[in-house]
Amino acid sequence: MSLPSRPFALRPIAAALASSCVMTLTVATAASAQAPDLPKDTRELLEAARRVTKNDLLQIYREAVANDATYASARYQQQAAQERVPQARSSLLPNLGLSAGANQYRPEGTNEAYVVDAQGNVTGVRNLDINNPYNSYGGGVSLTIPVYRPQNWQQFEQAKVSVMAADLSLQQSAQDLTLRVANAYFNVLGARDQLIALEAAKKATLEQLQQAKREFEVGTKTIIDTNEAQARYDQIVAQEQVALGTLLVRRSELQTIIGRDLGSLAPLRDRPDLLPPKPAEIQQWVRSAEDTNYSVQIARANYEIATREVQRQKDAYKPTVDVVGGYTVNRATGNTLNGLDTNLNQSTIGVQLNVPIYQGGLIQSRVREALAQQDRYNAELESARRTSANSARDAYTGVNYGLAQVKALESAEVSARTQLESTQLGYQVGVRILLDVLNATTQLVQTQRDLKRARYDFLLAAMRLKASNGSLTDEDVAAVNRLLDPAVPLTVPDAGERTSETAPQTPSAVRKTAAATAPTDASADNSAPTSKSKAKKTQRRG
Repeated sequence: MSLPSRPFALRPIAAALASSCVMTLTVATAASAQAPDLPKDTRELLEAARRVTKNDLLQIYREAVANDATYASARYQQQAAQERVPQARSSLLPNLGLSAGANQYRPEGTNEAYVVDAQGNVTGVRNLDINNPYNSYGGGVSLTIPVYRPQNWQQFEQAKVSVMAADLSLQQSAQDLTLRVANAYFNVLGARDQLIALEAAKKATLEQLQQAKREFEVGTKTIIDTNEAQARYDQIVAQEQVALGTLLVRRSELQTIIGRDLGSLAPLRDRPDLLPPKPAEIQQWVRSAEDTNYSVQIARANYEIATREVQRQKDAYKPTVDVVGGYTVNRATGNTLNGLDTNLNQSTIGVQLNVPIYQGGLIQSRVREALAQQDRYNAELESARRTSANSARDAYTGVNYGLAQVKALESAEVSARTQLESTQLGYQVGVRILLDVLNATTQLVQTQRDLKRARYDFLLAAMRLKASNGSLTDEDVAAVNRLLDPAVPLTVPDAGERTSETAPQTPSAVRKTAAATAPTDASADNSAPTSKSKAKKTQRRG
């Protein structure tokens, strides 16, 4: 039995991984590379554009801060909340008002008047016609100075706490945006890794299928090996289409955040430096999360607002004192009796006291409502503490055991690579079958995919751990970004794109391709073997 002249190796997998990883960053780069006759200035400009346009995690995050609609809504809400303080302060400051008016009177009717003689004696009564139209106009200034309004002081303090809560909500939205961007970014990389793994497995399986057909033609292997390779290839093609659909969905999720299309993304380095969490004690993270988590701080602010609301409603029993004053000017061109003009200026100043005595039980009801709301926000504060502590424990566990998983998968990758080489060698000498080679190939690419996914999960868990105590900042995003490799960008295909690597091949097309590449028997004169010769070959192989 003669051995095949083309031994199995890891070259198909390495070639598939390399061809899938080495991609073009932008269309400008491709144009500059394919058109060397462009002017020098144009080529330099295109090269500068290529260097500027890079889709790493930090760049995506910066664009998300500027374009994400959810974060923009939180920012506008915080800006609106800033106005609560001046609104509440206005109730403690003097109020000055100006009023003015003009009226025209047209009286019609009669008025009885006494008739008096020269000595002053009333001699009778007579009717006077009132038909003297006249105009009246005037204006005034009023001033109210609050002296004692305890409810307004509580409302002012509530407004300041409310603004602080709005600031915390904005910071929490920024932190949530960081996690959403990182999660969407690594989800795209994970989906792309799955597609790359399937492409590598498909290329390796296709080559094994072609070799199985050649060996079947020369009579060194049975048809069983060909059928097994064909079944495995068809299965990988089906899985590849599912992986491509998942990649497009993940790509759309990231586009929703930044508001533009993606061309390529910087992948994670092959050997990133992953460090354990600091401090290494889980209880320190839990205590910090119970105190400084943004959800806890917001819940604490809401509880303080509710406590002040109770006091504000109780202050409704207290009197209020204001200083009031004003100055008015009134002018009239005549009157109803004698038609003479009137000029009147008047100034007032005083102290106004209002004492609530009975309002039908309204104040008592509002106090009971405020007390119930205070209990509610106290319960929400306790719930926020427990949730934050649990999030810290969950994230710490993900970081701690995730690092151990990464190390284990790194060892598993080395073992899977060694196993594939040994299985290929065993297949060449006849002690292993093709199915063993296919399984070893699948095991290697799956281990490589799982290793990358474990690294992504570790980085996400580390970011969630910092977010659990509110310490996740832009510097942490930059630290994770330094673990990426922008020199080897991964392209992310669009929904309308379908390259030759991702385009599905039907089993019949694969069989035609394999048959076209298989060597023919010289004695057969390039013609198909008859059923009799096939039977003889089958008997010999049996």
